[in-house]
Amino acid sequence: MTNPLLADWTTPFALPPFADVTDDDFAPAFEAAMDEARANIAKIAENPEPPTFANTIEALEQADAALNRVLGVFFNIAGADSTPKREELQRDFSPKLAAYGSEITNNKPLFERVETLWNARDTLDLTPEQQRVLMLTRRGFIRSGADLEGYAADRLTEVKNRLAVLSTQFTQNLLADERSWYMELTEDELEGLPDFLIAAARAAGSEKGLQAPVITTSRSLIVPFLQFSPRRDLRERAYQAWTARGAGGGPTDNRAIAAEVLALREERAFLLGYDSFADYKLETEMAKTPKAVRDLLMQVWEPALAAAEADSTRLSAMMHGDGVNGELEPWDWRYYSEKRRKEEHDLDEAELKPYLQLDRMIDAAFAVASRLFNLDFKALDATLYHPDARAWEVTRDGAHLAVFIGDYFARGSKRSGAWCSAMRSQQKLAGDIRPIVVNVCNFAKPEAGKPALLSYDDARTLFHEFGHALHQMLSDVTYESISGTSVARDFVELPSQLYEHWLEVPEVLAEFATHAETGKPMPKALLDRLLAAQTYDSGFDTVEFLASALVDLAFHEEEAPADPMRKQAEVLEGLGMPHAIGMRHATPHFAHVFAGDGYSSGYYSYMWSEVMDADAFEAFKEAGSAFDADTATKLERFILSAGGSEEAEDLYTAFRGKMPGPEALLKGRGLSQG
Repeated sequence: MTNPLLADWTTPFALPPFADVTDDDFAPAFEAAMDEARANIAKIAENPEPPTFANTIEALEQADAALNRVLGVFFNIAGADSTPKREELQRDFSPKLAAYGSEITNNKPLFERVETLWNARDTLDLTPEQQRVLMLTRRGFIRSGADLEGYAADRLTEVKNRLAVLSTQFTQNLLADERSWYMELTEDELEGLPDFLIAAARAAGSEKGLQAPVITTSRSLIVPFLQFSPRRDLRERAYQAWTARGAGGGPTDNRAIAAEVLALREERAFLLGYDSFADYKLETEMAKTPKAVRDLLMQVWEPALAAAEADSTRLSAMMHGDGVNGELEPWDWRYYSEKRRKEEHDLDEAELKPYLQLDRMIDAAFAVASRLFNLDFKALDATLYHPDARAWEVTRDGAHLAVFIGDYFARGSKRSGAWCSAMRSQQKLAGDIRPIVVNVCNFAKPEAGKPALLSYDDARTLFHEFGHALHQMLSDVTYESISGTSVARDFVELPSQLYEHWLEVPEVLAEFATHAETGKPMPKALLDRLLAAQTYDSGFDTVEFLASALVDLAFHEEEAPADPMRKQAEVLEGLGMPHAIGMRHATPHFAHVFAGDGYSSGYYSYMWSEVMDADAFEAFKEAGSAFDADTATKLERFILSAGGSEEAEDLYTAFRGKMPGPEALLKGRGLSQG
């Protein structure tokens, strides 16, 4: 019987045949696809014909097509719906993939063909896109050690293989801690909690097979619990568990893994001739240097710290007014901040949340994309990898553009956070290949028959991830290696963070923020109060983010610490970190940085992109409308459809005329001194 992962997919839009795929299919499909990829690589390297762009670079682009197809399905499912078998497969696949990557970059005849083309590039009559792909291919070889010989080459392969093992272990340890911890609540302990949170806690308990409501470490549960529970002891217990993920001792403790990862990254950089891992990593980003990153972050740190310290004084006074002595603690901040928001802005999460229904916010995200980019979304009746996942066909003027999959609810088998990925990326080299794009979130699942309600932060997350999805869906390039979100890490967050701005457009909320029970639109007075409070608590939000970004930078710019937790404490002390604010992501659960190289030395990227997204939305304001057609056309042409076909700075400058400074960011966060 043919393995369904390797057969032709005759499903609508060539979706993976999820109904036919079992966990037992992944390993043989992986091995067969890996063998095919190796054979294709050998054929390219051993080709007796002189190298051409077609027989070398384009052949490399297509060499592992079957492997990418198998892994596109596997890694999406493994992250969103893990099982013990899938975790075992991840541990098996990761070092094999690292070894396969090293085989390619260590293949001297193959690299010689690439180098020959590079040296003759001015005579090859290449298109600008082909020139870009050639440059990126050669750079990838060199940065992966293709120039190394002997011990250095062998050692780099060992380092990369070990890092692959450690990143998988880090991720699985974190998921195990998140899955195992929960706090049951008695009826008395529900006192003071809004109905939406009680319903979500009951649904979470049911998901775990319990009769009682529970609080888990899912952000969509634990944050509102910290906002609303009057029980300080329970808030402390929940907060401590949330921040202790990956640091509880025993087999799931990530602290030693973090230390080994940092040491190996430093060694990798040294082997490649760099002064630090940050120097290596940032060379290909917009920032270019650790100094440029630190300069931006510190420009924002000072006003953010001042705002946070002023807020801390206010919240401490409120706490002492309640008869609670001592210092304001991290598990107190959200509780008193929520009270203060109610006092100052007459804004109550419990009043707001019924107007932010998940289905209506999905409709809002689609409607904005329709107005900006003339897209249409039609629900598909398709079998997917989990009953909670949903799919839509995306079209423009009747032509198929993409399949979009949304998987929105938290569950024990899903890793924390929110992300966008592609099961299949756009390209034209092998035909007009249209993408399958996935948004995964962790919103609280409602009780059966009840609508899912979002916080405003949840709604912003939904828009954020959909901005990434648009970057994938509107991609219009020839080569998969530069498709969609295959751009500099500190540019990739621009489309996502820019898209968040449309959630703040009054006419969007006026149309789609409708009450879950009455169906009536959000009252204008409430809408006005919501929009007026957009920068409320920005000192807290900015400080907790910057603390994580600056610790990440210190880990990779300076000597690798033997004790990352001690180094983390030293960095925070040097910054003057407020006692009552924790890092957004402490080291043992800092998956952005330790679950792979993606955001290592790059967590700052969100803020680097925010400088651009604040400025980019100004382009629409200057044009007189958030839906200005000409500006939207330029945005698609120079940003969303271009992928990595040009340098990020050149793409942004083509859209906006010049690169911005941090002024718009500070203004947008309410931290501007002017």
